[in-house]
Amino acid sequence: MRAAFQRAHRTIIGIYLRIACRIWWRLPVLLRSFSMFVAIGTHLHSLVLRYGERRQNHSTFFLRNRPELELIKRLASDAAHGATLRVAVFACSKGAEVYSIASTLRCARPDLTINTRGIDISREILDFASSGIYSVRAADNQALSGAVSTEELQLNWYTQKDQRGASIVCRMSESERDMMFDREGDYLRVKSCMRGGISWHCADAADRELVSRLGHHDMVIANRFLCHMRPAAAERILHSIAQMVKPGGYLFVSGIDLDVRERVAIGSNWKPVTELMHEIHEGDPSLRNGWPFDYWAKEPFQPQRKNAAFRYAGAFQVQ
Repeated sequence: MRAAFQRAHRTIIGIYLRIACRIWWRLPVLLRSFSMFVAIGTHLHSLVLRYGERRQNHSTFFLRNRPELELIKRLASDAAHGATLRVAVFACSKGAEVYSIASTLRCARPDLTINTRGIDISREILDFASSGIYSVRAADNQALSGAVSTEELQLNWYTQKDQRGASIVCRMSESERDMMFDREGDYLRVKSCMRGGISWHCADAADRELVSRLGHHDMVIANRFLCHMRPAAAERILHSIAQMVKPGGYLFVSGIDLDVRERVAIGSNWKPVTELMHEIHEGDPSLRNGWPFDYWAKEPFQPQRKNAAFRYAGAFQVQ
């Protein structure tokens, strides 16, 4: 009886959200920005977070959040000349974020030894990321299977996986592509000079033995994957990941339920990095444009909220 009631309740919530979605996207953009409608959106998003189905997603982009990369660069400016900077990137997926961070740091601080670890639970996607080769062939061309080899089809499939038709390099200018890649027909290969100092590790972010295996890091990047987990699991894993940050180091955690991040940050006494906070919060269109009906999307920046720094900061200093 209880199970039947829960199914009926979910069905009613689903109908309610579908109707609300049709109405919401017909409202003028300016009207949706008013505080009353932001409050309505917050209510709708809370239902999406509670009842929506979540699953892991491999979509990503090179130079995905430029203000975030700028903050990483600024924080690295404090490192002593000739020092070694250790960076861990969790859920590195196709490798775009790893290469973006590594190249940003290498260009900003060529005097440093930069060791970057790409960490993901999927061996298949990790092998693809470590190859550093991406297809720019249109997705529709995959149907021409007789015109390309099995290896090329596999490269196309992994490059376009979960991208919804958006190119993995669509946020880069031509000059930035030329700086990052060597062009080989319909494929882009990350330049060898951009791949130096990068290692790849197949591991589970929930593994509490990672610290003993990989050590502590100056920066740990845990972006855009915890949102695909239920709050209890995301909170547990966030606590585990934070153990990888050396005292005084920095933890970047965007793409997570904001209530979870705020609660963990306050409870752990992390220090929010408020520099570029607003810019980083708004810096990834794929995490903003779908609010309030995509569970991974983020609410509009509201500086007047209580504990706003803990809620909206994308980076924290771990004591």
